[in-house]
Amino acid sequence: MIGRRLILSGLRKRYEDVWAVRDTNLEIEPGEFVSIVGPSGSGKTSLLTMIAGFETPTAGAIRIGDKDVTSLPPNRRDIGMVFQKYALFPHLTVGQNIGFPLKMRRALAAAPLKVRVEEMLQLVQLSDYRDRYPNQLSGGQQQRVAVARALVSDPPVILMDEPLGALDKKLREAMQFELKRIQQRLGATIVYVTHDQDEALAMSDRVAVMRQGELQQIGTPAELYGKPANAFVADFIGVMNFVPGIYHGSEGSDRIVQLAEGIRLRVPTAYDDRALALARTAAVHIAIRPEHIRLAPIGQSSDSAATGVVEASVFFGSTHVLLVRLTRLRDVVLRVEMPASKATSFINGTSVEVTFDDANLQIFPVKEELAA
Repeated sequence: MIGRRLILSGLRKRYEDVWAVRDTNLEIEPGEFVSIVGPSGSGKTSLLTMIAGFETPTAGAIRIGDKDVTSLPPNRRDIGMVFQKYALFPHLTVGQNIGFPLKMRRALAAAPLKVRVEEMLQLVQLSDYRDRYPNQLSGGQQQRVAVARALVSDPPVILMDEPLGALDKKLREAMQFELKRIQQRLGATIVYVTHDQDEALAMSDRVAVMRQGELQQIGTPAELYGKPANAFVADFIGVMNFVPGIYHGSEGSDRIVQLAEGIRLRVPTAYDDRALALARTAAVHIAIRPEHIRLAPIGQSSDSAATGVVEASVFFGSTHVLLVRLTRLRDVVLRVEMPASKATSFINGTSVEVTFDDANLQIFPVKEELAA
């Protein structure tokens, strides 16, 4: 299998008076695994159904390789599809389900078809299940049959719509590795729609974030997590703390933000230059990930530390998550992550000093809308 480039140019979709997708431009490289994420109603499924050919774009073009497929029906696009509910035929065996696309297209004679099905069975590690029926399989096994069926005709692009949504957490995580293994082995181009941002970050070469029909940002998981394009992406991808403050201009190469407690924070411009467009005294949000916040007992940190009280502590195996309400900003509750070995000193009700890792601070204008 050789994946092909998928190009979406100025793609739009309108349902009566609602724009489900607006002016979306996206180029996916051959063999790339790209996930599309966003809240409900963001347009990610509409985008996928237009690529598949189930919906006709209101405007724009879809190209697979050097071929414009915008007006082609689904059966002429040569696209593999894996649905959330798998859509296996209950009266067909595993082998028959996998071979069904080839049989319908009359692409292979009986003997070569049998060989191709066996190749797919081996790929998804189900050779011993070829004669079983879907109701005799576990959820994970059914999912692998659906993947094999999508791959059997060597499509240049494979679309996956929430394919792991029906699985329990442990099986879903196992199948993430399985899907990535298969994709890397075959070099397939995959477009993957999911509501699970952690799943997208774990599996994807790049992740596209959508909101209200518009593409907000596309980048590697590290780029989206470490340098989100706006407050919405920052809030949607992973967990982000937002603390209100006032922008006070620059000092050397740093941008200065003052919190309500009088604490002055320095944001290195090399990391985050959004403040360059801000006016002095503009209201901003300082954004910081939970792992970049430090806690210390009262009196053991610097004079520039904020203060707060630990309201909750939750055990997550090797890490603890603590919720800390700031003393002077009563509406701000910070989520702080630390190794479990260090969290034992911070029981509920403990007064603490809070410091931020300046190198990982980001500035967003207050006017930017958050995901929540």
